[in-house]
Amino acid sequence: MSKTLIHYSTDSGVATIELHNPPANAYSYEMFRQFDDAILQARMDAEVHVIVIQGSGEKFFCAGADISMLTSVTPEFKYYFCMHANETLLRLENTPKLVIAAISGHCVGGGLEVALAADLRIAQDGRAKFGLPEVALGVLPGTGGTQRLTRLLGKNKALELMCEGENFSVKTAKELGIINKVVSEDDDFTKATSAYAQSFCPPNKASRAVGMIKRSVLVGGDLSLEAGLALERELQQQLFTSSDAKEGMAAFKEKRKSEFTGR
Repeated sequence: MSKTLIHYSTDSGVATIELHNPPANAYSYEMFRQFDDAILQARMDAEVHVIVIQGSGEKFFCAGADISMLTSVTPEFKYYFCMHANETLLRLENTPKLVIAAISGHCVGGGLEVALAADLRIAQDGRAKFGLPEVALGVLPGTGGTQRLTRLLGKNKALELMCEGENFSVKTAKELGIINKVVSEDDDFTKATSAYAQSFCPPNKASRAVGMIKRSVLVGGDLSLEAGLALERELQQQLFTSSDAKEGMAAFKEKRKSEFTGR
């Protein structure tokens, strides 16, 4: 029987996908197979509006790929392992539901690459480190790091961080724009993450609109302006037919708070 490396649960419209391989939550091909399955499960569940990715324990979000595994397999296996990891994180990005990485421990190497595939990142202040130090191993960040960090920070800063390979603090990650929200060390991180995720769920937000905004930004950002505007119009037309659009406009007209359903 295979080891359970991903813990999946749902609560009040939020699906939580936990990387579970203590102590560092390092990932293998087996973990990414389970991760892939969990992403599809959350995607296909109409009651799920937001996906949260987290690591088990408080010390690590994820330390990246299991180095002992990588040193024991063939170059061909490593290539297909990286390809499948790329496909899995693309599936996460292509899912029209908001994805939040909840980071309460070290988030380095492939762990940061997983977090970069999320739409938003929330972290607990403290001694957790961030970074893409793969250059010290003689390789590059091979689970999307060279591409996603560049798109997030621009070529110059991304090159600096990856070529120097130094780890940095939560404070620096926030200043760079890698982290969207920082939770104080004194606050309950689980509760803060839950509240943050719930803020994007019905009745608080029109989750279909949030998902379409995600799709328009991620896909449209790589298109020409004209093509991006065409995509935006098509997604907007889909939203115009939704119950939440009707509710939002009615609430605005009646000067009351909207009660969204995610439909």
